[in-house]
Amino acid sequence: MNLKNLIFTVLLVFVPISVLADALHWGALVIFISACLAILPLAAWMGTATEEIAIVTGPSIGGLLNATFGNATELIIALVALKSGVVNVVKASLTGSIIGNLLLVMGFSMLLGGLRHKEQSFEPTIARINASTMNLAVVAMLLPTAVDYTSPGIDQLTLQKLSIVVAIALITVYLLTLLFSMKTHSYLYDVGIAEEEGEGLVPEGKKPNLLLWVGVLLVVTVLVAIESEMLVGSLEEATKQLGLTELFTGIVLLPIIGNAAEHATAVVVAVKNKMDLAVSVAMGSSLQIALFVAPVLVIAGYFWGQPMDLDFNPFELVSVAVAVFIANSVSSDGRSNWLEGTLLLATYVVIGAAFFFHP
Repeated sequence: MNLKNLIFTVLLVFVPISVLADALHWGALVIFISACLAILPLAAWMGTATEEIAIVTGPSIGGLLNATFGNATELIIALVALKSGVVNVVKASLTGSIIGNLLLVMGFSMLLGGLRHKEQSFEPTIARINASTMNLAVVAMLLPTAVDYTSPGIDQLTLQKLSIVVAIALITVYLLTLLFSMKTHSYLYDVGIAEEEGEGLVPEGKKPNLLLWVGVLLVVTVLVAIESEMLVGSLEEATKQLGLTELFTGIVLLPIIGNAAEHATAVVVAVKNKMDLAVSVAMGSSLQIALFVAPVLVIAGYFWGQPMDLDFNPFELVSVAVAVFIANSVSSDGRSNWLEGTLLLATYVVIGAAFFFHP
């Protein structure tokens, strides 16, 4: 068992600890921290279960499963938060996920991979397609915000209806990207998480037990939902005790918690000189947040009567645009080195500091 898997296995102890903390009323801060630590290994097991099922079901269904469950933990946390009415935290977690994947994950991958291998290469065609798609995501976030700021007195329902139209367009584009990557141009996407041997939480060598892994996926999904309920329920009081704003928590903490396992995988494979896979994880996760998770939350908010739309805080929007711009600039040539990774990480630190001091 490698170090990454050992850490995630040890962290499983926080699942019963968080349940006890909630049942015995140990305080919001203890509940919040233990729930955060419990979600980390659960997210890792959810990813592993999805990959094992994908091996059995074949590349087409497997690719669809990975595309659907790639950000399942973040989606569950966001749905629970949305149901609780913490809409600003939900929006912050969406923008934070995009920023974190493009700057933090890709930055660490390029830095550590570049220190070991000097210069690494990846498929530039995919990088350009991802860049164009991320530009669309920025436009989709920009226009509802622009409509709000240029139309004094516009009501919330109108913005929500506009956001639903945009959400449907984004989901359509997401489905078309799946068609592109898994069918018409699948030869460009010849790397995937399931291909990286030895990175899972279980040993490879024989065909996985489908019923077992479906059961694991269901159990872990339920546990993530329970932990998310405790996390969201203790969020307001815990952040006050920690001296953090809800905006900073949503932008920085929640995305790291929900996607830590996938982030670790991207960095590990980059060090092994598989930058194609690392970039695929980082960019693909950002695209899934923008084209699938955010639209699903907008539609869910409409049916739940929650004011969820794509009208973001302008500061969040500027930060996403900056992240997309510099990530596209760095990845456009299909080559990377440690200095480019440092530039991405420095940008993330500056953005994180700005959100920390943002009132």
